[in-house]
Amino acid sequence: MTLHIPFDNSYARLPARLFAPQPPTPVADPTLMVLNAPLARELGLDPGALASEPGIAALAGNTIPQGATPIAQAYAGHQFGQWVPQLGDGRAVLLGEVVDTRGQRRDIQLKGAGRTPFSRGGDGRAWLGPVMREYLVSEAMHRLGVPTTQALAVVRSGEMVRREAMLPGAVLVRVAASHIRVGTFQYFAARDDVAALEALVAHVIARHYPAAKTPHDLLQAVVDAQAALIARWMALGFIHGVMNTDNMTISGETIDYGPCAFLDSYHPDTVFSSIDRGGRYAYANQPRIAAWNLTQFAACLLPLMGPREAAIADARAIISGFESIYQRHWAQLFRAKIGLVGDEPGDIDLIHDLLDRMAANGADFTNTFRALSEGGARDQFIDPTQFDLWESKWRPRLAREGGDSIALMRAANPAIIPRNHRIEQAIAAAVAGDDAPFHRLAAALDSPFDLAPENADLARPPAQGEQVLQTFCGT
Repeated sequence: MTLHIPFDNSYARLPARLFAPQPPTPVADPTLMVLNAPLARELGLDPGALASEPGIAALAGNTIPQGATPIAQAYAGHQFGQWVPQLGDGRAVLLGEVVDTRGQRRDIQLKGAGRTPFSRGGDGRAWLGPVMREYLVSEAMHRLGVPTTQALAVVRSGEMVRREAMLPGAVLVRVAASHIRVGTFQYFAARDDVAALEALVAHVIARHYPAAKTPHDLLQAVVDAQAALIARWMALGFIHGVMNTDNMTISGETIDYGPCAFLDSYHPDTVFSSIDRGGRYAYANQPRIAAWNLTQFAACLLPLMGPREAAIADARAIISGFESIYQRHWAQLFRAKIGLVGDEPGDIDLIHDLLDRMAANGADFTNTFRALSEGGARDQFIDPTQFDLWESKWRPRLAREGGDSIALMRAANPAIIPRNHRIEQAIAAAVAGDDAPFHRLAAALDSPFDLAPENADLARPPAQGEQVLQTFCGT
């Protein structure tokens, strides 16, 4: 008996050179660590069936559900600015697509499913730590209102994976609007494969942007989606850590939670990724990098946008609009964070003044903004008088607002985020055989704006000796 999933695999019906047929490699002894039952129901799947022995076998890649068309997708990309002409799914297999209960098409992918033609010497596996991190962070991002891939399940493989040491293996079952990336387009543009680009454009428009009629429209839609996405990252203090073009989706979802992290103490130059030695993907650089990545996407579309000189001019005009779209989203989000709905000339300066004072005083990003609605924000500052000076300007501005500023701030500022040290503590416990810290943290993150009193410790910044200053890719 195998699990039944109502697949309808549109990507696998595209030209065969866009992917490689690839069944997942079975694992030794699959056991279910966590199943996202609400997401399962949203996909139209039965959580009980997924948690059964046949269900776990399918989630681990040990059996292939009826109707699945397992493939590894081809893509290229700029990694830290360096061009790599062939990347692709080196440890992931796309089982297929389902149309969920809202009528939205969603990919179901197994990450850590074994070697593929794109593995480039890797083992195609994932170890438990990065899989847990992606589950926790992607689900928290979803609850925080950020467009993101989601995690349906984590399955322990019963095998050990060699990294810096022998570590327990796992498979992540990832759900996405699609896994089509800027790098997907780059792969075919680099090969002058206009027919493949045309097929991709038609597929993406039908799947994600049905109002678009032309490649110009598609470019504008992706610019709009990414500008809104990056502004949300910034408003939450989120650092992706590896904003390569193969990690930017065309759908506008956050993808690939490798060396990602949320800020503790705020500073715009913060970097966590162990491989980002030059700070290319620092917190403050993320909008600029998004625009750079979108420029690479625009270059891929040029052959489809008409005569080259006019196409370049049109693409430049669209890309140049990214900054103003992003700034509009950023301003709206940060106004809400300090309780403002209206738009007065000094508002942006007021926000930047707070951020500058936070950076100079080691203030915790999440807790400072949350405390604006609860009291105690000055306690986040090394020199509390610096907050007092800012507050003396903020209070009169807040008084001119007509709505419920407290409710606005509480809805804009989470009480809890998946902090690095808490994730690492949960991983260490799970490796030692104790999953309780993982499940406790996951449950608390289900309601990030409404923290239960018994979980107050999960919202605290790391104590001395608990700081996690570097995060690592799962490969």
